[in-house]
Amino acid sequence: MDPAGIAPLLSPQGWALLAALPPYDESRAMALSERLRDEGLDPELVAAALTQSRLRSRARAKFGDFADGMLFTAAGLEQATRLTVAAHHARRYRDAGATRVADLTCGIGADAMAFAGVGLGVLAVDLDETTAAVATVNLRHFPEVDVRHGDGLATDLGGVDALFADPARRTSGGSRVFDPAAYAPPLDAVLALRQRIPALGLKLGPGLPHGAVPDDAQAQWVSVDGEVVEVGLWFGPLAPEGPGRSALVLAGSHAHVVAPGPDGPAHAHVRPVGGYLYEPDGAVIRAGLVGDVAERVRGGLVDPTIAYVTSDHRSDLPEASAYRVLDTLPFGLKRLRAYLRERGVGRLTIKKRGTAVVPEQLRRQLDLRGDAEATIVLTRVAGAQTVLVVEPL
Repeated sequence: MDPAGIAPLLSPQGWALLAALPPYDESRAMALSERLRDEGLDPELVAAALTQSRLRSRARAKFGDFADGMLFTAAGLEQATRLTVAAHHARRYRDAGATRVADLTCGIGADAMAFAGVGLGVLAVDLDETTAAVATVNLRHFPEVDVRHGDGLATDLGGVDALFADPARRTSGGSRVFDPAAYAPPLDAVLALRQRIPALGLKLGPGLPHGAVPDDAQAQWVSVDGEVVEVGLWFGPLAPEGPGRSALVLAGSHAHVVAPGPDGPAHAHVRPVGGYLYEPDGAVIRAGLVGDVAERVRGGLVDPTIAYVTSDHRSDLPEASAYRVLDTLPFGLKRLRAYLRERGVGRLTIKKRGTAVVPEQLRRQLDLRGDAEATIVLTRVAGAQTVLVVEPL
């Protein structure tokens, strides 16, 4: 959507049309478009309104009810921080004593909204004119936010005591960018700003390798309901815990931080499969803290290359899913099919890690029959392909 496409929506007629549209339904969108045009509405306005209706429907996963009063671009929504995560960003700045934050790549305004929500002044800048216009609309209820169209790196930072940036990591065609030097703006250019303003925070993709994390950064991988969504790099007063790695696990309304002890991340040894299996959260795995989970449950790894932890002790951890181990058998299609048929298993949950088996293909090959349910884990145990029959706790 270009600025001309947004402009019709900013009129009273545009806002009224957006408010009057029914919940977006792809199967009915064409018929609705034709009906609105037949009623005499401008085709450009109808197209813009239906585009926003579709984007708002998608945006509810990140913004909840707030999405109904916001505007979006497809690219802006893709990169926007979920409000639950943005709230944690904002509290970090507030707790560090920041008073005015410059969001150098504000996008559609998600993080700036959270900063303002905790009482911070915000300078929100975006290089793209359309995106800056959208952010202006989305932040209209926050007088403490100054939205500007421009280059965040060239913006006058007078009166700013903290910085935030979320560099674009996709090309104009939508392909992912993995080279930090190709981010927009480049990662090194943003990192250089901490020499001027030490309170710097960055939101990056969760695939960032540990070797790319600066030595003075606190790197925190974040998951939301099991999905790893980002890694935050925090510097200076924004990292009171000091340099290192941690994980923030958000599930529903609960938040849990996993951090190593004073001696650094724990090392987990390999041990035989015990009575319980633990699947660490993805953020914990990305942060390299599986050993700390193993230490907490008094267990070890099933294999040196696999992020499954086993123990003889049951523990309830917010950072790991727990299973009771019912049986262990070497992987083999005939053996597994016979095992499941003997037990009348007709509904099977298949989890996997460290194996090339395709679950849906395996399910067809097993030709399941019966009324019982079961859960299996396909993985390597001490280097051997193994099936663990488990029960979720």
